Amino acid sequence: VQLQASGGGLVQAGGSLRLSCAASGRTLSRYNMGWFRQAPGKEREFVAAIGWRLGKTYYPDSVKGRFTISRDNARNTVYLQMNSLKPEGTAVYYCAADPTYLGVADEYGYWGQGTQVTVSS
Repeated sequence: VQLQASGGGLVQAGGSLRLSCAASGRTLSRYNMGWFRQAPGKEREFVAAIGWRLGKTYYPDSVKGRFTISRDNARNTVYLQMNSLKPEGTAVYYCAADPTYLGVADEYGYWGQGTQVTVSS
């Protein structure tokens, strides 16, 4: 499956962005999906995940209540709605997919190319 992340950009602190992750090659309906981010000089960090079977979502405390992951299987797309963005959210955001793995580690089998999000203070 090929993943294409989009929707990044420059936003002021407190603003919102919605990232999209479109898939081609295979349907995402039976893939667990995750979003990660990586800031310059830092390790890749888990941001959100959603399971395909029950649609259960997972977030770290750092984004809980501000970020929402969702999926539209008809459009073969997963979204990450980001509200109340903070400058420390500046990073390249990656989407990931896996038919079996669902978790916070970067063990997903398929990755998109990333989209840059810059949050100005």
